[in-house]
Amino acid sequence: MTLRDSMAEGVTRRRFLATATAGGMALMHSAGHANDENAPNLIDAHSHIWPPDTSEYQLAAGQTVKDLAPPSFTPQGLLDICRPHGVNRVVLIQHTIYHRLDNRYIVDAIAAHPGTFSGVAVVDDLADRPHDEVLRLRDKGVRGFRIIPRRWHGDHSPLDPDVWLDGRGMRSVWRAAVENGMAMCPLIDPKYLPSVDTMCRSFPETNVVVDHFGRIGADGVIRERDVDNLCRLARHRNTYVKVSAFYALGKKQAPYTDLIPMIRRVLDAFGPERLMWASDAPYQVVPPHTYADSINLIKSGLPFLSEADCEWLLRRTAEKVYFT
Repeated sequence: MTLRDSMAEGVTRRRFLATATAGGMALMHSAGHANDENAPNLIDAHSHIWPPDTSEYQLAAGQTVKDLAPPSFTPQGLLDICRPHGVNRVVLIQHTIYHRLDNRYIVDAIAAHPGTFSGVAVVDDLADRPHDEVLRLRDKGVRGFRIIPRRWHGDHSPLDPDVWLDGRGMRSVWRAAVENGMAMCPLIDPKYLPSVDTMCRSFPETNVVVDHFGRIGADGVIRERDVDNLCRLARHRNTYVKVSAFYALGKKQAPYTDLIPMIRRVLDAFGPERLMWASDAPYQVVPPHTYADSINLIKSGLPFLSEADCEWLLRRTAEKVYFT
């Protein structure tokens, strides 16, 4: 299975999945009880969905139904995969490749499944009043905003690391986020980490959640300087990191043990209270990868995690940021 556009908006999804050459969970102390009614209410902090009906939810310019891979990934399809593993709540992330600024599908899913989903949407920071859209989406159950160093209009070309966060509208969105208890969620390559650091200094009270370790290792190489830049963000007390997208980083092969040194460094820098596990489904469930591959790394693959650490990574951090 291949995807035409980028998971990183810089690394193509086709290459992303083509290079993934790797062949019901609860917390560590609850192993074997994922289907029990007393199983922990775990949270997947990052999954995408998109509908089979592209007439009601139109695709972004340049996208066709042939580009959808898989053809659809619905809320129910997601729940069918995650619930056997004790995951009963999910943060839905707006799929910016397929739907750009049209957040309706995730907003409708949140409304249809009260208490099950939270959302990370996108807003047009070049609009006249982006602050108003932030407020409207908050009332719809959105608790964060995805930001990507790409142009929303025209050719969707990449933006320079030194200027992508400088616009007046972007700063307005950051201000609105902190005023309303919402998070800014950068999907970035490692070269953009220093610019996020600068923005965190300007908006120290804004929650910032870095997706997928800042995509360190997406090219197969985990560079020490990139990990240093990510860990440097820990000095901002409202920054968080998603421990996620294992299928796409480093050797891209379950059980993902090559990622352990990076995870340990990020844990030491941020502490478990500022880390959250996420699958990045449906991409994490593209064979030969599985949902269990991802959650098992946290549940039983990191011996340095305590029961309390696991609880933070698998529930409490995401609950604090996205479900309050």
